[in-house]
This record gives sequence, structure tokens and C-alpha cells, in this order.
Amino acid sequence: MAKVSISLDAELVVEVMVLAGVGSPQDAVEAVVRDYIARGHRTEARIQSQDEPRRTTDPLPPLPEG
Repeated sequence: MAKVSISLDAELVVEVMVLAGVGSPQDAVEAVVRDYIARGHRTEARIQSQDEPRRTTDPLPPLPEG
């Protein structure tokens, strides 16, 4: 996997390290990013599962014969 280097405010990274309970700045930021992505996937799945019953319960009108 490709790696990316970025610069972040030190106070922000220290806060992430404390909240994540991780001693390494790299690991702490990676954990937050992975959690953010996983949360997005869970939200997408939840929205899709809520929309599915609406799509399947509305029958399509019959096509006109002709």
C-alpha cells in the first residue's frame, strides 16, 4: 500500500493519541482515519437497508399494452 506523509498540528495529534489510547502518533492518526472510514461504510449500509423496503413494496404500474 502506498504511504502518504502529512503535517498536523502537534496538539491535535497529542489529543488523538490520548483519546485513542495509542502511544505512536502514526498509529493514533491511522486508527482515527480507519474508524472514520468504517463509520461511513456502516452509515451507507444502514441507509441502503432503510431504502430497500421502500423500493420493493411499491409495485410498478402495469405497462400499457399496444
